[in-house]
Amino acid sequence: MTGSATSIEIEGSDFQPDIRSLRLPNQLFAKKSIDRLIASCEEPEHRLKKTLGPWSLTALGIGAVIGSGIFTVVGTAIAGQKFDTSSILNAPLLDYLIHHAATFGRPGAGPALALSLVLVAIVCAFTALCYAELASMIPVAGSAYTYTYATIGELIAWIIGWDLILEYAVSNIAVCIGFSAHFVDLFDWFGIHPTARWISPAYLPGGLTDLAGNTIYNSGWHLGFNIPAFLIVMLITVVLVRGIRESAETNNVMVMLKISAILAFIIAGSHFVNPQHHHPFFPNGWSGVLTGGSIIFFTYIGFDSVSTAAEEARNPQRDVPIGIIATLVVCTVLYIGVAVTLTGLVPWQSMIDDAAPVVNALKKLSVLPGAGSLRWIRLIVLFGAMMGMISSILVFQLGQARVWFSMSRDGLLPKLFSNVHPRFRTPAFSTWVAGFAVGVPAGLLDIGTASDLSNIGTLFAFVLVSAGVLILRYRDPDRHRGFRSPGGPIAPIMSIAFCLLLMAGLPILTWLRFVAWLLVGLAIYFLYSRHRSEFAGQR
Repeated sequence: MTGSATSIEIEGSDFQPDIRSLRLPNQLFAKKSIDRLIASCEEPEHRLKKTLGPWSLTALGIGAVIGSGIFTVVGTAIAGQKFDTSSILNAPLLDYLIHHAATFGRPGAGPALALSLVLVAIVCAFTALCYAELASMIPVAGSAYTYTYATIGELIAWIIGWDLILEYAVSNIAVCIGFSAHFVDLFDWFGIHPTARWISPAYLPGGLTDLAGNTIYNSGWHLGFNIPAFLIVMLITVVLVRGIRESAETNNVMVMLKISAILAFIIAGSHFVNPQHHHPFFPNGWSGVLTGGSIIFFTYIGFDSVSTAAEEARNPQRDVPIGIIATLVVCTVLYIGVAVTLTGLVPWQSMIDDAAPVVNALKKLSVLPGAGSLRWIRLIVLFGAMMGMISSILVFQLGQARVWFSMSRDGLLPKLFSNVHPRFRTPAFSTWVAGFAVGVPAGLLDIGTASDLSNIGTLFAFVLVSAGVLILRYRDPDRHRGFRSPGGPIAPIMSIAFCLLLMAGLPILTWLRFVAWLLVGLAIYFLYSRHRSEFAGQR
């Protein structure tokens, strides 16, 4: 056993210490042995094949990144959000620190969202390099939770795991809300018009209007429930409980459908762009660009899948950076194309609280003379977007349940969460809990509120992962790294700085909700989890 006053590591020797005697400070920073984890992965039955080249890694990254965000939260990033009352809670944190004023909302980027997308791509590039270094050091199946438990300690691992639960849950809440908006739009394409009460969230901070501008609901809460958003996650939960295995071929088909929908929109929409809509380009200045970046960050969630495949790359030192940069370049170019086209089709102010801005823009234009073809383009985009959303919901629900499952196996959550269904051999209880944890809020909340919580949770996880790289550079500099982020400490430091900057573009209310979530998590850890973890011993 090697350790200090603040950390302890259980190595793979025959000597087993009595970890029941660990004092609290030791346990908080107790970490799993990297050597033991790596040794288990090098066993023939667990060894990963090194078969991925730069093209395969790039395809993997594009498939993970291009999800539903570009079809849903792009409207909120462009138009911002407006609220019925002025409050400092609605103001972006950085905006309030500079101006010390309450606000009725937060500014959108407008046509300048193209610059917001470049900013976010740079942030993701720095962070992905940090993920790649950790993944090459700890080549085990898992996520940031596994990495931090093995490198920094139990307390930070708990915080990361608790944060991942928030990230996966609220990101899927936003996707389900977006799916509902597209599902309703599909009904509209066939001339079916359900009552607004059961197809819109119960909470609408900006109210709800029809295409003619008539008010359906005023801002705030109303009696209603977004039934399509609830039903889609429940149906996927049933599928996951019964067991599912996605093949590479299926994933590639989904990727092609999503890319085809984006290209169809860009190519068809470019013929109807009105240049006047791009002026002014910076309607809300750099504050709008930062806020838009904080919101649109949601569209890049998933890029770290490239870095976590580092151990399967034939030449990780060369192929992983190529895969990361190529993924971000391709996705950013496609996203910028969507942003420029969308803001040229309709006034940027018209997209407030619109969970389906792309298809709704096509709907508005399809009634114009000579624009009849847009009706069919709208159907193509609808189909591609909905298939992409179903894929995203499935993957993130799968991931969320597995995080709960892993934490339960480590003793940090009740063993009930790691129970396996006797017939289907899936974590059924965790999957059902995850389903209701997403489905009910998806029926109540608007897309802006959900995406904000997802963004702050993801950015916070990125900060901790990047800090972990710096800590390991200092504490374990001689450990072999299949990939080392270039530039010494530049990548992790820039990652931390840019992530904090984007976090500062989120509303104060989002920060308070996030802090409350973390405090609840810490209370669970100190009252329950630390007494039952593998480092607490038998009590």
